[in-house]
Amino acid sequence: MSAVVPADGARGLVSDWASDRQAFHVPWGKAMMWVFLLSDTFIFGSFLTGYMTVRTSITAAWPNPSEVFALHIGGAQVPLLLIAIMTFVLITSSGTMAMAVNCAYRGDRTNAATLMIVTAAFGELFVTMQAFEWSKLILEGMRPSENPWGAAQFGSIFFMVTGFHGLHVTGGGILLLIVAYKLLHGDYAAAGSEQIVEIVGLYWYFVDLVWVFIFALFYLW
Repeated sequence: MSAVVPADGARGLVSDWASDRQAFHVPWGKAMMWVFLLSDTFIFGSFLTGYMTVRTSITAAWPNPSEVFALHIGGAQVPLLLIAIMTFVLITSSGTMAMAVNCAYRGDRTNAATLMIVTAAFGELFVTMQAFEWSKLILEGMRPSENPWGAAQFGSIFFMVTGFHGLHVTGGGILLLIVAYKLLHGDYAAAGSEQIVEIVGLYWYFVDLVWVFIFALFYLW
């Protein structure tokens, strides 16, 4: 014979399932974004840890970043110029994203959407420069299985890690444009639009932070 759950008991059950939100005061969307970013941290952490392990364990000569990533301008070799510009562009995009979140919380949807579009443009400019960097290295002989500047493992790890990060930037740019479009057309509830912008911002800050570690390990070490 089946038991009947009283109405008060049902309300208590629902309240119990929602207790995590009541205890921590974190919207589900933001909590799930943090879970996703945590899982992504493990992936990038594994890649970068593997890179450091290979770098410190092999006996072959490791490429000098100043030579590998140098640009030839007017007959002069300028080390890391393109990488410095790429890094500046991506860090600047974090600033425009922060401004977009601030505008969203002030109820200024137009400026919030505009700044998100600017942020996406910075991201796609970064990816374009990265594609130029890849094409330059490929023309100079770098492949996933070989490298004219030293250890062959450098090419495979470099293309894998920077390519994976580039996919994150590209996907983030597309997400920013979609959210900006929906924000301008009033598709989000007035009370929740700022949270959606903030959640997208969390993803973008994470992508920028990961690049800092990639920059330090691949281009400076």
